[in-house]
Amino acid sequence: MTALLSVEGLQTHFFTRDGVAKAVDGVSFSLERGQILGLVGESGSGKSVTGFSLLGLVDPPGRIVGGTITFDGAELVKGGEPMMRNLRGKRIAMIFQDPMMTLNPVLRIDTQMVETVLAHEKVSRAEALKRCREALVMVGIASPDERLQSYPHQFSGGMRQRVAIAIALLHKPDLIIADEPTTALDVTIQAQILAEVQKLCAETGTAMIWITHDLAIVSGLADRLAVMYAGRVVEEGETARVIERPLHPYTKGLIESVPQGKTRGARLQQISGMTPSLLNLPQGCAFRPRCSRADEACLEEPALDEKLPDRKVRCFHPWTLDPVADARSAALAEKARSRTDAIVTETVP
Repeated sequence: MTALLSVEGLQTHFFTRDGVAKAVDGVSFSLERGQILGLVGESGSGKSVTGFSLLGLVDPPGRIVGGTITFDGAELVKGGEPMMRNLRGKRIAMIFQDPMMTLNPVLRIDTQMVETVLAHEKVSRAEALKRCREALVMVGIASPDERLQSYPHQFSGGMRQRVAIAIALLHKPDLIIADEPTTALDVTIQAQILAEVQKLCAETGTAMIWITHDLAIVSGLADRLAVMYAGRVVEEGETARVIERPLHPYTKGLIESVPQGKTRGARLQQISGMTPSLLNLPQGCAFRPRCSRADEACLEEPALDEKLPDRKVRCFHPWTLDPVADARSAALAEKARSRTDAIVTETVP
């Protein structure tokens, strides 16, 4: 199957007075129709900048300096702003972490949603309003006619986020980039939105990139997982396999740092040290100063290689089969999936 989105060697750098920050440094991945890709990592790993780069939303002093972004056969980096304006909102939509970045506080919801429809399609206002109502119902908002007459401040945080998601769905886009859209929501609303997202992708063939730091969410949502660190993908593969058997020490550290019921009262595992400054990355592997497996070989820069079938990892010393560690990771993955499934079952009819 031909990929809907193909990213090869993407490089987005920020040129500051203190030097060049390589926020995205050689990121590559592909996405098929109807597929959900989870983009995971700590704050500052380059997840959000990757999403902004795909839509051409990187502001100065940042800019894309290398790589290609191919969407449905068209190369976006060379296409320039005119091409991106035709794609944004219609074929590629983005859901921001803060819904107030999407919603204008002084305009009613119907005004904002209708403008979004009319910006890309020549339809009557009545038809646009009909589509807006349908989109609100799709994300679980009751009394859509009443809500369309409201202002953003009259909604709760969860409701505003649902409106932002509804706006992203108005044109039934081929690709949605979701930048941690459920971080500030309670688990009940979070589960409802996750259920709607999965249903949307399954029924319409919409592809999605879900940017998050929460492994529990992507373990039950994403088909594939790409783990980022210091602007690079360090591990990629099918979500279940990555969660159950992480190969990169960083991925393993992220999974082991998640609290578990059986470890009540015990000290959590943690990754030592801090994320390095993008202005002063260590020599060789960026994770080397925090890695317990590092040696002299790690002074060289590792490549993202396929260590197992359909599993890529950027490491000279990936974890091999460890029954004890694998059992723990598998238990954590199952618990995360069970938690998500239980919430969805209880809250979504």
